[in-house]
Amino acid sequence: MTARFVILTHDHPELHWDFMLECGEKLRTWRLIEEPDSGGTTLATLLPDHRIEYLDYEGPVSGNRGTVTRWDTGRFEWIVEKADQTEISLLGDRLDGVARLTRDMESDEWRFDFRER
Repeated sequence: MTARFVILTHDHPELHWDFMLECGEKLRTWRLIEEPDSGGTTLATLLPDHRIEYLDYEGPVSGNRGTVTRWDTGRFEWIVEKADQTEISLLGDRLDGVARLTRDMESDEWRFDFRER
């Protein structure tokens, strides 16, 4: 079964990308400090779940928290979903491949990397 994902460019408090995966009626979300297709591994921060409406939303964020614009959108399938690792197959408008989010259990830092098919 496939679900939807979206990557939003967010300009507040500094430029970053919100990587969001549909999980039922919520979006599991990470903040990425570099564009997802930058070709390397980038730092990722797990954020609180976001509202499902962000799958289709572009515009101002409430509370004067900047603006979001759609960077990519598409479908994904879970490959691995564990406490310290999420691996998914992405089929988006820009990204087509496998994304992996890995958490260092000691530092609690996440890393994101993407490999094209």
